[in-house]
Amino acid sequence: MRIEVTVARTTALPAGALDALASELSRRINESFPESNGAVTVRYAGANNLSVIGGAKDDKARISEILQETWESADDWFITD
Repeated sequence: MRIEVTVARTTALPAGALDALASELSRRINESFPESNGAVTVRYAGANNLSVIGGAKDDKARISEILQETWESADDWFITD
């Protein structure tokens, strides 16, 4: 299973946020889907989007929940200098 998250270019994020999001999201997804092998990509694009390639419809719903939880808890895991 491969997971791709795109963040709209118009979203202002601090330096290093995309890499930190990819790392934290990979960690959380691997807890629920160990077979995903950390195949999470986060990048800027024209719009926000979540793509789950090679997963079931139920998998995409759960991954969407994990993404939402990760985004909402950024104050806990994203540390800026």
